[in-house]
Amino acid sequence: MGGVASLPLASGYVPLLGHAPALVRDPLRFVASLPARGDLVRLRLGPRTVVMVCDPDLLRHVLVHDDTFDKGGPLFERLRDVLGNGLGTCPHSLHRRQRRLCRPAFDGERFPGYAAVMADLADETLNSWREGRVIDVQAELTTLTARVALATMFSASLPAPVTRDMLRDLGDIMGGLVRQVITPAPLARVPTPSARRYRRARVRLRGSVEAIIAERRRDGSDHRDLLGSLMAARDLETAPPDGRVLSDEELTDQVVTFFVTGADPIASTLAFALALLARAPGVERRLHEEVDRVRARGPVTFERLPSLELAGRVITETLRLYPPGWLFTRTLTSDGEIGAVRLPAGTMLAYSPYLIHRRPGLFEAPDEFRPDRWQDPRAPLDAYLPFGAGARMCIGERFARTEAVLALAEITARWRLLPVTDRPLRCALSTTLRPADPRMRLVERR
Repeated sequence: MGGVASLPLASGYVPLLGHAPALVRDPLRFVASLPARGDLVRLRLGPRTVVMVCDPDLLRHVLVHDDTFDKGGPLFERLRDVLGNGLGTCPHSLHRRQRRLCRPAFDGERFPGYAAVMADLADETLNSWREGRVIDVQAELTTLTARVALATMFSASLPAPVTRDMLRDLGDIMGGLVRQVITPAPLARVPTPSARRYRRARVRLRGSVEAIIAERRRDGSDHRDLLGSLMAARDLETAPPDGRVLSDEELTDQVVTFFVTGADPIASTLAFALALLARAPGVERRLHEEVDRVRARGPVTFERLPSLELAGRVITETLRLYPPGWLFTRTLTSDGEIGAVRLPAGTMLAYSPYLIHRRPGLFEAPDEFRPDRWQDPRAPLDAYLPFGAGARMCIGERFARTEAVLALAEITARWRLLPVTDRPLRCALSTTLRPADPRMRLVERR
């Protein structure tokens, strides 16, 4: 049984710098090239060795055994600066209790209400659009999804100035977080203007959430929103008294996590879906027919979402091609193995849903937009990982899919969005994948 040193080294190695130049120059092309080297590939990032998992079966082993392959590495260290030890970033030792306490907020009985909020806010956004106008789709949809996140978490209880400040702070955090992640720790502490703006926004956002929670404690009533569900949750598997409920600090971590992770990824998915549809007129035409048929029976509600089958497949296929979270890391908590390779405790592993989803041999024509591939019962679902897998699979998957399908239906019922350039669709890297050129022209459907 071999060790880390026996693994093939990725191409593009530069002495002292390792593979950092290749990652910075064209990260998506670099990770997509790795399966040609093997199922497990060794990378060097400066002095550090990272093992990239390129095989879906091996990756599922990593994701399912999260006690051994725990969340860790520079990405999660920086994310914890903002999110604390929320559900998405906490170590395995804290996760199961948090998951049990957060689960009721995502139970099915709350979804009709969530969907109604989503539809109302989408309608407000669409009413502000004008024929022929060129919009930044990513910015428009990020504002929409952030407002949905706030409205479902806090019902209608937030004053307009608080909502405005939280949206501004979210923008500053998302703009600065990617720099914090890729910048070496000593340099990340240098007080540049962008770093100061990022830190101020991080402190303000958490302060805003803490103030809202304190007010809810004084109020004492159930507002039938996500925060109310979190505050009411009880975990009978944990020893009393305090462990059975979320503390105020834990509540802050969860709310900030859901806000930060619940806006940008959904907006990016919708922006890509609209860009893909504009380049696939046959699929777009069929989607219009489906949406018109469903809406002829009344507004799109949560109960009607199953009728939007093609819209659902468009979102599924968009997430395959452009998973918002494209690169993650895990750290071994004890000596372990993957396949025939022994790995010592402390080894950092990396994986990329983008790499897995486009690996040759798993999907037919993996780089092509084919929503109908998901009608085939032989579609390799085990290799489809935009929300992760195992016990740490994203708790908000159903929420995200509901919002994305509903918003896509509302948008395409009233508007066509056309690219302003003939250039191929390209990606930009921020905290999520997003279209490099998000400008699109509005054309009203008549």
